[in-house]
Amino acid sequence: MLHYRPMPTYLLQQPPPALVAATYEARIAALKAAAGCDWVVVYGDREHVADITFLSNFDTRFEEAILVLGPKNAVIVGNEGLGYVPMLGTSYDVHLSQSLGLMGQDRSRFPRLSAVLRTIGLAAGQKIGVVGWKYLEPNEQDDDQPAYVPAMLLSAIKAACDGACSLRDVTYCMSHPVHGLRSQNDAPQIALFSWGAQRAALAVDRVVRGTRAGMSEYQAAALMQYEGDPLSCHVMMSGDQTQVLGLRSPSARLLQANDAVTSAVGFRGGLCCRAGVLADQVAPSYLSDYVDTYMQTQVLWYESLKIGMSGGEIHKRVMQRLAHAPFKPSLNPGHLGSIDEWSHTPIRPDSDDPIRSGMLLQCDIIPDTTPVGTALNCEDTVVIADANLRAQLASHSPELWQVIKARRDYMRTALGIVLPEEVLPLSLANARYAPAWLQPDMVWVKE
Repeated sequence: MLHYRPMPTYLLQQPPPALVAATYEARIAALKAAAGCDWVVVYGDREHVADITFLSNFDTRFEEAILVLGPKNAVIVGNEGLGYVPMLGTSYDVHLSQSLGLMGQDRSRFPRLSAVLRTIGLAAGQKIGVVGWKYLEPNEQDDDQPAYVPAMLLSAIKAACDGACSLRDVTYCMSHPVHGLRSQNDAPQIALFSWGAQRAALAVDRVVRGTRAGMSEYQAAALMQYEGDPLSCHVMMSGDQTQVLGLRSPSARLLQANDAVTSAVGFRGGLCCRAGVLADQVAPSYLSDYVDTYMQTQVLWYESLKIGMSGGEIHKRVMQRLAHAPFKPSLNPGHLGSIDEWSHTPIRPDSDDPIRSGMLLQCDIIPDTTPVGTALNCEDTVVIADANLRAQLASHSPELWQVIKARRDYMRTALGIVLPEEVLPLSLANARYAPAWLQPDMVWVKE
């Protein structure tokens, strides 16, 4: 069940090139076409940056920002956003609305967002689509008005149009699990995401290998050697003698021998998580009842990722495999990733949404319970690529393509996991799991 398997050493050595302006221009054109509106207004803030970054490379660092896409394309920023404008990936008219700035900053110039929107061209009688950070399903709402944007933005749009406009929520155009623009990735974007996934996996592996009793959780988290990659979630590191909280940030608590431990970090393109026990071995009964059951389910998940397979079928297979297990998935067993850690998921009960080429998927089978003093989790990222996309990726990023082929071979020869040809592992070593952190190269192998 557990065998010695050293961590592979093949790595992408340099970050892939940045996206070109034509990529952003094509994304903007696709959003306009899908929305079918006179204008599309895209909201972003520090926590909800993915849509704006996907469309423009702009990153909302301290304050809100708004893209306005239509006959001309504009970006509206606050005081500090002006200095970040050179990061825009393509040409936009730039407008200042100081209401987007932080409290107490100068608001004496261009304070009213409605006035800025009117200057850009919003007017009465127009159809205006709004992109927020998520959208409501039909059974969750009483009307079809945009939901996940600030009321201030909707009020400003209505004021700019003298109250006579048609507002539509078009967030689904960005984040629908099958048809959303951010659910479909081309070769240059996959290459960039692979860099983030690899860096996240390296960071977590350093924590697993270096954590020792007597360290504080802060010291263990510092082993990640964080170098400034944009985060898609908070850094997680915690240990406990009973049950750890996987989402918790590190603290000054001193780790103890036999702690249950977990660590995770997400960069743009992938989250990596490993949870186990701060010991050199785990109990045989735990290994057979929990670790083996869990990892066999992961193998099923990986082997089910075939183009055309419905997300509902994958969900059913996982739940059937765990029907008599002492745990169940606490969330969906797998979801889409992007610039944000979780954008949506086709893997839902009874979902007809198919697995498609270009999807970035996170293996996310998180046990809802484990015995006291244990923790169990192994999360990594893959991309789904048909023959055409694989050829494009090999042409665009030959070095990455060789690394991906080596990772697939490692999973087959070292771990016993045979992936469908369309499944491309982006983590350092997908499904490589050591339950005892003091023996990080004693990992589960399919037999």
